[in-house]
Amino acid sequence: MTSDTETGGATGTQDKDYNLIWYVEACLSNALRLENYIQDAERAKDTEVADLFRKAQADSRKGAELGKGLLRARLDGS
Repeated sequence: MTSDTETGGATGTQDKDYNLIWYVEACLSNALRLENYIQDAERAKDTEVADLFRKAQADSRKGAELGKGLLRARLDGS
C-alpha cells in the first residue's frame, strides 16, 4: 500500500486481506509467465535455464497454494 494510514477504506478490504489476495495473484501470474520462459529456454535447448525456471515456477505455485489455503480459511470464517 502507498499510505501508512490505509486500512481498507478505499477498497472495502482490510490491508492484510488485500495483501494476501495480491500475493496469491502475483504467485499465479508469475507461474504463468515462467511457463513462457521455460518454453523459450527449451526452444534454445538451454536446459540449465529451463530447470531454473521450473524450480522458480514450482516455488510460485507453492506460494499460491499456501496463500489460497489462508484465504480459504478466512473466507470460511475460521
